[in-house]
Amino acid sequence: MSCVQTIADYGLRSIGIGERLLPRGDFDLCTQVTLIGSGMLWNLYFGTLSVIFGFFIANGLALAKASENPWLRKPADGFIFLFRGSPLFIQFFLGYQLFVLLPRAGIELFGITVATGWLTKAWAGALIVLILNTAAYSAQIFHGALQSVPKGDIEAADAYGLTGWKKFRRVVWPTMMRLAWPSYTNEAIFLFHATTLVFFSSFPAFAQQGDSLYYANYLADKTFNPFVAYPIVAAYFILLTLSLIAIFGIVNRRLNRHLPGATQKIRYRPKLIR
Repeated sequence: MSCVQTIADYGLRSIGIGERLLPRGDFDLCTQVTLIGSGMLWNLYFGTLSVIFGFFIANGLALAKASENPWLRKPADGFIFLFRGSPLFIQFFLGYQLFVLLPRAGIELFGITVATGWLTKAWAGALIVLILNTAAYSAQIFHGALQSVPKGDIEAADAYGLTGWKKFRRVVWPTMMRLAWPSYTNEAIFLFHATTLVFFSSFPAFAQQGDSLYYANYLADKTFNPFVAYPIVAAYFILLTLSLIAIFGIVNRRLNRHLPGATQKIRYRPKLIR
């Protein structure tokens, strides 16, 4: 089988397009790169949606944490402490067990039965856990940046007559993002790396359509050689990290475009412990 045919057969297998059965033999380099690359689609799915939804939730949590109203501040503090204080793998496990306990027939709300079975699937349940986890970490980053907004900027906004939402949207929030963005970039990178934990979580893969680590584990078992499949996964994530640094760097330059001679660059600082 040629490499082109292998890509056509297995390039999109992780999302149900192409060959239904995994290869049983002839695990050449092209087959391994193609299968693992196919699984990376799920890592991109988990990471991208988690960053998008987590970003908006984190902004709300950061504002709630900075609020003087205890009914907003205390729940936000508790949420952030809970998800930052417990390991992500434990959150996957407890999340799955919680979703399994929901009635299989669904939950009836206002006379409408809401299905719950889909929550035990990796594409939904694991995604929810990742969103909540990154929202907590990002909220702490944004809260720190919000507390660091220079008082001079706020006083200048007051002098121009900006108040309420208009002041927040045009002065406070852009400054908060500018201060938080380098740290938030590292959080986003770590989140994409953390998507590999979905393989070890309780959420099952449907019809052998798993992520990159799922296929790497399959290939390592079949070839009895982990020194090919796992380095391929690492190479894919290195390329993904470089892409994220470039994308977030563009946003960072956009946020700092008003500063004279702003040349701040995003640097990846890996977290050894989370």
